[in-house]
Amino acid sequence: DGMNVLFIVVDDLRPVLGCYGDRLVRSPNIDQLASRSAVFSSAYAQQAICAPSRVSFLTGRRPDTTRLYDFYSYWRVHAGNYSTMPQYFKENGYVTMSVGKVFHPGVSSNYSDDYPYSWSIPPFHPSTEKYENDKTCRGKDGKLYANLVCPVDVTEMPSSTLPDIQSTEEAIRLLNGMKTNKQKFFLAVGYHKPHIPLRYPQEFLKLYPLENITLAPDPWVPARLPAVAYNPWTDIRQRDDVKALNVSFPYGPLPGDFQRQIRQSYYAAVSYLDMQVGLLLNALDDVGLSNNTIVVFTADHGWSLGEHGEWAKYSNFDVATRVPLMFYVPGMTASSVRQGERLFPYLDPFSHNSGLVPQGKSERVVELVSLFPTLAELAGLPVPPLCPKASLHVALCTEGTSIVRYFNASRGKVEEEKDGCEDTGGCVNGEPVALSQYPRPADTPQWNSDKPKLKDIRIMGYSMRTVGCRYTVWVGFNPNNFSANFEDVHAGELYVVETDPNQDYNIYNNTAHGVLFQKLFG
Repeated sequence: DGMNVLFIVVDDLRPVLGCYGDRLVRSPNIDQLASRSAVFSSAYAQQAICAPSRVSFLTGRRPDTTRLYDFYSYWRVHAGNYSTMPQYFKENGYVTMSVGKVFHPGVSSNYSDDYPYSWSIPPFHPSTEKYENDKTCRGKDGKLYANLVCPVDVTEMPSSTLPDIQSTEEAIRLLNGMKTNKQKFFLAVGYHKPHIPLRYPQEFLKLYPLENITLAPDPWVPARLPAVAYNPWTDIRQRDDVKALNVSFPYGPLPGDFQRQIRQSYYAAVSYLDMQVGLLLNALDDVGLSNNTIVVFTADHGWSLGEHGEWAKYSNFDVATRVPLMFYVPGMTASSVRQGERLFPYLDPFSHNSGLVPQGKSERVVELVSLFPTLAELAGLPVPPLCPKASLHVALCTEGTSIVRYFNASRGKVEEEKDGCEDTGGCVNGEPVALSQYPRPADTPQWNSDKPKLKDIRIMGYSMRTVGCRYTVWVGFNPNNFSANFEDVHAGELYVVETDPNQDYNIYNNTAHGVLFQKLFG
């Protein structure tokens, strides 16, 4: 009699949440979930861009195994016929359902969100998704623009709604259906915000007066940042309001007041998202399923808000790769509630300040590629085996390891120090590490540096995050046979977290770091 799973994945959300120590944000519903969850404060995506990251964590394989670094191939055809996490649950008797943006739509999920392999019923997409990049933002002149910063009057929007509002409604409808259906379910809900454009109901701006918004602590491009590591945020430059600023490419900074507006709107979009998550979890209570449903909350990657003079994702820095990650497991991370009590009462972000402290956080470095084995273990299913070194022909295996063994730590119990780092890519000298990577077309920022197509990739930046440092090496890459040449090092970065938490002072200096990477990825 296994548990249901509610898997919530958010687009481009870095951990600006009260439960992660952010003092400015209002995220009471996500904080409430965190207070009943095992929370991981050092969780990292495997590539800071939507399609590659999602295919990676949904299959439990790294981008070098899915061979997806862009948006233009379907792993089952292009790499190997790998099982996905929802597919595995489906094959084990679950009804699997997808709402909103779970897989990245398009070629990378076969134009079908990998249906029918992964899902029992056709995936739901909000009807208003198609207006996402249209001119729906009112400028000061009253005309409509396709802006980056886009607070709106929802009643004036197409169909008087927004995609995430529609996704919440559909997810609640499906939950109501599962109330009477005795079958176990795996329901994935993918929210669009805070992905750009930062389009959200304008009343959320009230929560963040501009005078309370600061610039990033390090809004300059670091002196010793190799040019190959910099992402020139081209998707932002193409928005009407940014275009009008005429900033020089690639390093020209945005004006300070506009930087503050972007940061303000990002926060407002997060509070709007928090409201959706709150309504969804409240519905889980309503249908009486909170006591037998595991809830996972995470994001596909982070987003730079002016740090290092960068915006968007597309890099190997913590701001782009670090994500929130929490698991609510009934009876394990929180005690069961009595009949009629509520675990997730809806909290209005306008009247509730954040401030609920999580049950405890694990500081362990973990990776999203571990989601698949972790959820399998929590649901009581056989944990898929670790992949062998060459796994293109292995349908079911994962390159991450279950992190359930770290859950106790997040409830104040001391962990056994040597609790086994299995010999996977995610370990160096017995210490867990998170591996991320990012492709580039050239050594200096180009118009396609953020999103190079496979055929244009010439350099791959492999990045390793340990508790104490972030270490990255940019090496030659051949897109024809997907091979990296660790003898051909173009640039390197090394940041020591304790003395340089924002990763501004690169101390990599031509010592033989490459040997370590050879061992890891070779």
